[in-house]
Amino acid sequence: MSTTKELWVFAEQREGKLAGVVRELLSEGQILAEKAGFTLAAVLPSADGAAFCQELYNFGAKKVYTIDDPKLADYQNDYYARAVAQLINEKRPEIVLYGATTIGRSLAPTVAVMVDAGLTADCTQLDFDVEAGNLLQTRPAFGGNIMATIICPNHRPQMATVRSNVFKKTKLSDNESGEQVPYSVDLSGVPERMRRLESVHEADSTIDLNAAQFIVSGGRGVGKPENFKIIYDLASELGAAVGASRATVDAGWISHHHQVGQTGKTVCPVVYVACGISGAIQHLAGMQSSDVIVAVNKDPNAPIFDVADFGLIGDLHQIVPEFQKQIAAAKA
Repeated sequence: MSTTKELWVFAEQREGKLAGVVRELLSEGQILAEKAGFTLAAVLPSADGAAFCQELYNFGAKKVYTIDDPKLADYQNDYYARAVAQLINEKRPEIVLYGATTIGRSLAPTVAVMVDAGLTADCTQLDFDVEAGNLLQTRPAFGGNIMATIICPNHRPQMATVRSNVFKKTKLSDNESGEQVPYSVDLSGVPERMRRLESVHEADSTIDLNAAQFIVSGGRGVGKPENFKIIYDLASELGAAVGASRATVDAGWISHHHQVGQTGKTVCPVVYVACGISGAIQHLAGMQSSDVIVAVNKDPNAPIFDVADFGLIGDLHQIVPEFQKQIAAAKA
């Protein structure tokens, strides 16, 4: 349990760019580190860590551990896990946070086994118990029907993966300073069990939900799959992405790429319009951090109204077209 009083964020990078969740974790890390009295640091395996340091400082990192090696240019689980686990065993931080991305979900459990630590997956909220010294890690449980807060009192580091878009990004400035700490690791003995041959980017003409500033989502209240046209029409008028509840995806009304919620995508747009969505906890877990939530539902007791900033009670088939018409008129 003897540790360095540091909170680390795994600085995931792909093709020369930091993952967006890194900025979110550093922003939340500023709050946690101040509360706990820890130093906020980033861990950056890459081919050239110096190129990323300034941005990490700007989002609150006071220290950046750079692990530079040509083998770390692209993600390979065995190389990354060896590098991060060796650094953890030597420096012994209190907390390590990872984004719940494809990479984070692969790396974090591997590292947890290597350093004999616990791991809480897919967290949507974090806090710190100063008296007990425990990270409070909240995540949906039992199919999303409850929110469970998990602690790891007996092992260090305390580790968690955190879903994207649950924390706001807080940039301190464009010229923050910090300490770069180079760290060397010998990867020569790590077997190369896989190798990246090429990267193929999916061609998609739709707006990415994770990056969208406006999202219009449809739920069971839409009625039938062909009625999703009014959702698409409103989204087009707003320049928004189209989202959906799990119920509509499970029913085959729309592709799973549009699913918002615990088992779908976590989003944080400026405006989220929920049409015919009752507001089950699984869906709320994926969108309740949106800046402004507009709900349209004929049930005045629908849970979605508990988190909505603006609620419209009535038939969405009448309200949404009128909404679209007024937006078009305002733009004319």
